Amino acid sequence: MSSLTMVEARAFFVFGDSLVDSGNNNYLVTTARADSPPYGIDFPTRRPTGRFSNGLNIPDLISEAIGNEEPPLPYLSPELRGRRLLNGANFASAGIGILNDTGFQFINIIRMYQQLDYFQQYQQRVSRLIGKPQTQRLVSQALVLITVGGNDFVNNYFLFPYSARSRQFSLPDYVRLLISEYKKILLRLNSLGVGRVLVTGAGPLGCAPAELARSGTSNGRCSAELQRAASLYDPQLLQMINALNKKIGRNVFIAANTNQMQEDFLSTPRRYGFITSKVACCGQGPYNGMGLCTVLSNLCPNRELYVFWDAFHPTEKANRMIVRHILTGTTKYMNPMNLSSALAL
Repeated sequence: MSSLTMVEARAFFVFGDSLVDSGNNNYLVTTARADSPPYGIDFPTRRPTGRFSNGLNIPDLISEAIGNEEPPLPYLSPELRGRRLLNGANFASAGIGILNDTGFQFINIIRMYQQLDYFQQYQQRVSRLIGKPQTQRLVSQALVLITVGGNDFVNNYFLFPYSARSRQFSLPDYVRLLISEYKKILLRLNSLGVGRVLVTGAGPLGCAPAELARSGTSNGRCSAELQRAASLYDPQLLQMINALNKKIGRNVFIAANTNQMQEDFLSTPRRYGFITSKVACCGQGPYNGMGLCTVLSNLCPNRELYVFWDAFHPTEKANRMIVRHILTGTTKYMNPMNLSSALAL
């Protein structure tokens, strides 16, 4: 990692859902928020920030690794102005998906097209600060992270039996719809001048404590239907990314196989210093997988021993392991190259 911190700090932009939201939803009237304790219990300030974590999330850890002094602020934060704009911005919003109807139950969230509109608006604001040519340079040299797709399964297709989308599409057809819509999002990002985009896969959707609790009879086995969804989705996402890079003529998009990254510590947690990969640190009900993480929830004393912080989101320690793979992982985890190699080009 040390070789990376030598890189001249570059702007960093983040798009996506709760796995990468650093507090945009704090500024919205929505139920998808993480702005009350015990969220943030291990954050440097020991206070909740809107991150769905006990401490740092994936954008924080990537920022740290690429040598940025601070992670990009949420776009809606009033502190994001003046020179701080040059550091980048985080547009992510918990609850959103690739599709506009994903997360409808959370009421007011920043859907994907709106995140991209904000990115355009951001570029106009920076142009007023440093001029258009310099802004284009800042954006083309920046790193972009996009994490979206999980909610399209968890909070849409499989939200309840016979959901509107599951009546409309078979699972394979739904996956194809997601991939074709995601392609439009990535093409629009590319048209906005970005040069390097890290795209994460769906991850092991069926293994979250919420899914273990929901199935009730799982004996701790991951939800087969959600695992099937991820196993259909991830290879098609990779295929689509490879095709886009070919079309553009260079490797703009880098795929991170987050499913594979987490597979290791989900199947053999003790080898990685965890005592469980099934029970969430914070929650209630079976596997602490029911409802939200609040001050009234069960709370584990040592977050280092848990893969999951709440019903859906990894602990800071698990996030660190994921980011290590993103930075230095082999082609088993990263395609066509890891982030260290990409940033060295």
